[in-house]
Amino acid sequence: MDDLIRRLPKAELHLHIEGSLEPELMFELAGRNGIALPYNSVDDVKAAYQFTNLQSFLDIYYQAAAVLQTEQDFFDLTWAYLKRAAEDNVRHAEIFFDPQTHTARGIDFETVLEGITSALQAGERELGISSRLIMCFLRHLSAKEAMTTLQQALPHRQQIVAVGLDSSEVGHPPSKFREVFDEARRQGFLTVAHAGEEGPPEYIREALDLLHAARIDHGVRCMENADLVSRLRDEQIPLTVCPLSNVRLCVFERIEDHPLRRMLEAGLCVTVNSDDPAYFGGYIGENFAAVTRGLELSREQVLQLARNSFAAAFVDEKRKAELIAELEGV
Repeated sequence: MDDLIRRLPKAELHLHIEGSLEPELMFELAGRNGIALPYNSVDDVKAAYQFTNLQSFLDIYYQAAAVLQTEQDFFDLTWAYLKRAAEDNVRHAEIFFDPQTHTARGIDFETVLEGITSALQAGERELGISSRLIMCFLRHLSAKEAMTTLQQALPHRQQIVAVGLDSSEVGHPPSKFREVFDEARRQGFLTVAHAGEEGPPEYIREALDLLHAARIDHGVRCMENADLVSRLRDEQIPLTVCPLSNVRLCVFERIEDHPLRRMLEAGLCVTVNSDDPAYFGGYIGENFAAVTRGLELSREQVLQLARNSFAAAFVDEKRKAELIAELEGV
């Protein structure tokens, strides 16, 4: 199974590019930009990654993002992720970025976007990894601020396929952003949303009904509501699940407690992803390995997870057919 997981062509659909900032690169960029970090070494940084919930992670995540200052920084961050993803045979990646994390620090929207997209173009050219970019709104900030960010993105619609919703979930329901997402769809963006990670199943329903989300990011708490599970199965709404993240953020105590296998057996369109791999102890291959061992997945279930990722990707039918053909050759 380890060999299968290595060879398996995959699409990663839930990856926060800022969450792929490894401690080594963090120190390199801090030195380049003259930024003092509250850590003395890479080991000190890693020792701080003991999270009790989503917020305890976000506090460190936003602090670390301060080292990202220039277009070259964002290029280097994205290129480092793509090279690592290539080792796991990721063939297509759909990457989240959080412009508000950077514009609030005085970094131009275009600086962030151009650094990331130039690396994505290099990734397709040099590594054969196709990609799409998804702009997320920070849900702990206001809907008015999200609308401002949407307006900043409009001149760059060709570079951004969708908008999403991330950051602190509890207390910030999808309904808070209904008008922003209505406008995003009018402007031609697809929509996705984090829902049902720490927030209740009702947030998943809101994301579907009010934000018209084409995919639900996380969504693991759907299993608490049988009617919602039936709807997700019948409509084949993709769920971009991040198993190691769920354990590190204490959504589930152990990987053996994770509902992913039950979700698969319920007929849901589940995918496996890494979320913020620099913080949660594993890229996509390690997530596949963890659930395969911990949940005793069969070969067919592992293949189904990869198949689901291609079916759920925001690519045209030609690219989907290419990816599925690769999978069938495994």
